[in-house]
Amino acid sequence: MSNATPSGHHLPGTSAAEHLSPSFPARAPWGTASKLRAWQAEALDRYFETEPRDFLAAATPGAGKTTFALRLAAELRARRTIDRITVVAPTDHLKRQWADAAARIGIRLDPGFRNAHGRSARHYHGVAVTYAQVAVRPALHRELTLSGRTLVILDEVHHGGDTLSWGDAIREAFEPATRRLSLTGTPFRSDTAPIPFVHYEPDAQGIRVSKTDYDYGYGRALQDGVVRPVLFMVYAGSMRWRTKAGDEMEARLGEDATKDIHSAAWRTALEPTGEWIPAVLQAADRRLTEVRHAIPDAGGLVIATDQSMARAYAEILEQVCGEKVTVVLSDEKEASGRIEEFSNGTSRWMVAVRMVSEGVDVPRLAVGVYATSSSTPLFFAQAIGRFVRARRRGETASVFLPNVPVLMALAGELERQRDHALDRRSGDGDDDPGLDDGLLESANRDEKASDELQDEFTWQALASDATFDRVVYDGTDFGTFAEPGSDEELDFIGLPGILEPDQVAELLRHRQARQARRASERRKHAASADEDETAHAEPVALYRTLKEQRSLLNSLVGLYARQTGQAHSLVHAELRRACGGPEVAQATVTQLQARIELLRKRLSGR
Repeated sequence: MSNATPSGHHLPGTSAAEHLSPSFPARAPWGTASKLRAWQAEALDRYFETEPRDFLAAATPGAGKTTFALRLAAELRARRTIDRITVVAPTDHLKRQWADAAARIGIRLDPGFRNAHGRSARHYHGVAVTYAQVAVRPALHRELTLSGRTLVILDEVHHGGDTLSWGDAIREAFEPATRRLSLTGTPFRSDTAPIPFVHYEPDAQGIRVSKTDYDYGYGRALQDGVVRPVLFMVYAGSMRWRTKAGDEMEARLGEDATKDIHSAAWRTALEPTGEWIPAVLQAADRRLTEVRHAIPDAGGLVIATDQSMARAYAEILEQVCGEKVTVVLSDEKEASGRIEEFSNGTSRWMVAVRMVSEGVDVPRLAVGVYATSSSTPLFFAQAIGRFVRARRRGETASVFLPNVPVLMALAGELERQRDHALDRRSGDGDDDPGLDDGLLESANRDEKASDELQDEFTWQALASDATFDRVVYDGTDFGTFAEPGSDEELDFIGLPGILEPDQVAELLRHRQARQARRASERRKHAASADEDETAHAEPVALYRTLKEQRSLLNSLVGLYARQTGQAHSLVHAELRRACGGPEVAQATVTQLQARIELLRKRLSGR
């Protein structure tokens, strides 16, 4: 096989590429074999149409940005356009990951470069550094950039706007670069900090937005079989807590409430001392078992808010699955080794705080539990990106979520393409769930919860329980209320682990219909049993407790509210007017059943 490129040059030092596995897309030089994915070849064609100094490529996590970037680097070296490479990554772990990937196509990057050394050894073609390294000594990295014709690869370039000083440092260090390739796999920042070397143009409303040179979104990648379809397993439940003022509060996840109530209910659900987290972790482990029937080495990841939560979740999981759980608390060397060991092994579960950082590659991850308080679009997309990388067609990803409105909105618009805006649009404000990057900083950098979440002496979680609420797939809801461990829950968490995207939707519709048939049969059963009750005794459904009746009604109200766009409170008020009786908390079983029956008729009519 020839190492010649379309330009007629031979790739320097690329003999190693001859021996790569065919599954590695960069097995042969661009133009000599068809190992590139279609989007990667298309993006390279787009680049070499004009060979711009700056090029911004946005590709969904798991699509192969690293392969594309390294193939571009190899071609630019072959054309003698550049003679050295600098890769800038968010974390130390990713530096080593870049160096390993580059080595497989004959490019030698030094991930051990330190600012104190000032130079890398001559036998390297370049260095891999972090954004933090560059920010500490931008002048040094400017000297390195000027030492040769340099290609700078900015991995997850939105980090260039993390702080004003970081942006200034990156501009200073890499302004003289011969070429700059910026990569991103997640939505851009929700603040207005400009990202270095990204071009902005005004849209129809005059808002300056980022201009991407090549886009490869999740929707297209799913059609191509490059990424897995994502099933969001949504769990609700009743939460009870004591406020700082000493008042006891109760709310149900997903119901209409103020932001404070949503936040407190969410926090209560995540407490490892309650019943919600253990029930969800057990369901997730059961789902992992189902997936491993088809994907024997499939693994699971729980994303925790802080270190204490991570350790507590690991203890619960070890009791559930009966084996040791890998715990990753930071991106230090020891943690990087744990990630690599888990990636190369077959054990079931890993619990992490910072491991959700972009680009960390553990392809066998197929089941996730989103047990963190972070709610920014950036963090959410990074987290889901850990599960979507497909190794073969048909693999599915399952992510367990609390029924929190902001997360439901993010799950429902997984395929939405986002640009970075330098100006605020009218209407931007607190109602936009993606405007607070503070939670990202908290969960992804400080490794601890916010000050409010640490205040255990003035706030106390009292009780929580979990109920299966629904599955969200491709922006559509399937299923309704089910108790953990029930056949109705198993209908959905027991889905096969190998399914094509269209098969996923078809099977979900089938399971939803089966769930409805079972509910109808139980209602007939209960009606028959009620007829045997004496006239003086209030009919009590034999198949549901009062608590279950309330949960079922709340679940149906949520489903109806989503379909009609009405608020939960308005649906409840309408049901009370139509059926009579007090609020849900004071209603009898018979009154609750009447509302459930009416709501089912309306839902079936829709």
